[in-house]
Amino acid sequence: MRIIVDVMGGDKAPEETVKGVIQAAREFNASFILVGNRNDIERITAENDFDISRMDIVHTETVITMEDDPLCVVRGKQDSSMAVGLKMLAEGQGDAFVSTGNTGALFTGATLIVRKVKGVQRAGIGTILPLGNPVLLLDTGANVTVTDENLEQFGVIGSAYMSKMYGLESPRVGLLNNGAEECKGTELQRSAYQRLKNNADINFVGNIEGNILPFNSCDVIVADGFTGNILLKTVEGLGKLLLGKLKDVLYSSTATKLAALSMKKQLGGLKKQFDASEYGGSPILGISKPVVKAHGSSDAKAFKNAIRQAITYAESGAIYDIATTARAYSERKKAEQEVLRAAEAQQQDAATSAEG
Repeated sequence: MRIIVDVMGGDKAPEETVKGVIQAAREFNASFILVGNRNDIERITAENDFDISRMDIVHTETVITMEDDPLCVVRGKQDSSMAVGLKMLAEGQGDAFVSTGNTGALFTGATLIVRKVKGVQRAGIGTILPLGNPVLLLDTGANVTVTDENLEQFGVIGSAYMSKMYGLESPRVGLLNNGAEECKGTELQRSAYQRLKNNADINFVGNIEGNILPFNSCDVIVADGFTGNILLKTVEGLGKLLLGKLKDVLYSSTATKLAALSMKKQLGGLKKQFDASEYGGSPILGISKPVVKAHGSSDAKAFKNAIRQAITYAESGAIYDIATTARAYSERKKAEQEVLRAAEAQQQDAATSAEG
């Protein structure tokens, strides 16, 4: 397993990204190709007493910043660490690609350089929410606007991913909405509801409101990228707030410190459940090869876990299942359209005959 890593993207690169790769190299059975400034990589690995000869380095000096236009990955900054890494993945020089860089540029590069799975209309960023049970939120930022058919296909793709990655026989799919009733939401949500409801390949459980999402209400929740990104960051922020408040309470006195000590194992498990950094990165689902987006502010631990996510995703064979379901979905929709066109043609012929 060879993981290609863009170590120059993100708020804390290259310090934390390179440290994350070092941690991953010490824990996981994989080899790594680091794409970025060689001088920075060699300095950081030396400071952390790591033998860099165990890794391959592809030197690049150009970096895509968070302010850059997404299209710069294919127009103007083709020599950047992100663009070079994506090209290497597309050419088969590695098994997965990980970056903390510009989300728009990474999504654009994954779509135009690595390419989508055949049959997928739009790829989407799928993120496991830091809740008690694993819930995949799709999309979390790639597609600001979507169609009802996009949301339906997100349900199909998300189901295939959760089935393969988490062993769920029939993942429950929900539609993020402002009410549980079928009539709630904008025209987009109402139309998407009908599509999801009538898709026999999806275990659709209806609209999901934000207040019931944390209570094991579904396994996949679909939304446009704008709304999904707001939900994701709200959940992450709330998790940090609650964990911080709990820590303040437990360390407020000698008695509470002793209580915390007696519950150390349980508290550690609780922190792991609600700490977003434990879940690793977010795969761009619908791309033909594993591309994982790590949070832009990832520290070494979070980036290590993003690499773990990339390894697991690459080894799982989930992309094959996504491709199979996407192809079946595309073929079924094509057949439905042909039936509809035939019916319309028949009606037109009948109307013409009546006029004659």
